Amino acid sequence: MSTASAHRSAASPLTGIDLASALGVVVIWGLNFVAMKFSLRDFTPFQLGAARYVFAAFPLVLFIKRPNLPVRWLVYYGLAQGVGQFGLLFTALQAGMTAALASVVMQTQVFFTALLGVALLGERIGGPLRAGLSLAALGLGCFALNYVLGSGGATTAVGLALNLGAAAMWASSNIVARKAQQAHPGFDALQFVVWSSLVPIVPFIALSLLFDPPEARWQWLQASAGAWAGVAYLAWLATLLAYAMWTGLFQRHPANRVAPFSLGVPLVGLAAGMGLLGERIGAWQWAGIGFVAAALLAVMFGGRWMRRG
Repeated sequence: MSTASAHRSAASPLTGIDLASALGVVVIWGLNFVAMKFSLRDFTPFQLGAARYVFAAFPLVLFIKRPNLPVRWLVYYGLAQGVGQFGLLFTALQAGMTAALASVVMQTQVFFTALLGVALLGERIGGPLRAGLSLAALGLGCFALNYVLGSGGATTAVGLALNLGAAAMWASSNIVARKAQQAHPGFDALQFVVWSSLVPIVPFIALSLLFDPPEARWQWLQASAGAWAGVAYLAWLATLLAYAMWTGLFQRHPANRVAPFSLGVPLVGLAAGMGLLGERIGAWQWAGIGFVAAALLAVMFGGRWMRRG
């Protein structure tokens, strides 16, 4: 593509199809947490992890060729994003985390990613990110104070800690993807997602055999149609379809035009958790949500505001 064409592409507005794709991704990822809650009624966290990635990998892995990069990147990403992020997130939701609050806490991956970028990639922390980290710390302080004061409500401190661990593992998978892109530019993102989905299956099965109670090991045979529908949603919509649409938007438009749509994910997650599952959020949790939202706004728009100032 010529320089002039690249400039025209960067300046082109979002089309109706682009807006529909962005809003579709926001809704799919926001409802993702409700689907997890539904499926965890019949599956253990490790069983749900194995089922999700079996559905995500098969049968597509039989028709989509392996991406053109070393297998180790698929293994690193599959372990970090699959076993790490979703293993901890599913366990957090079962251990006492609401879908509504989990959708917000997972957004702290932005700040974990930034800190790992500094430590592992030599990146620098600018003013907006420093402000965002400070606001995020205040938000986490509000979440913690919620338990110190004994007003945890439907959530638990263990659930919150596991949720933060899941966000940190999401950040780790971001770093893996970034380093893979640096080492092997231009690999196909859909191929990468499909083939890396093979990696978590065996670890999740092994974890289920090791830690699930014996009476729960075969309960997936009695799982309801709704629980299996949740698995299909997580694999086909939240993993494959939404990721493909999101990647396509980044290929057609600048990141600063697409990334702000992700702020809608916790809004949908909050509304879905409260509306569909009847979850409640306490005053200190609302305060923490406010600080985390302000932190995300500072990171995404702080640089623009500073330049205008």
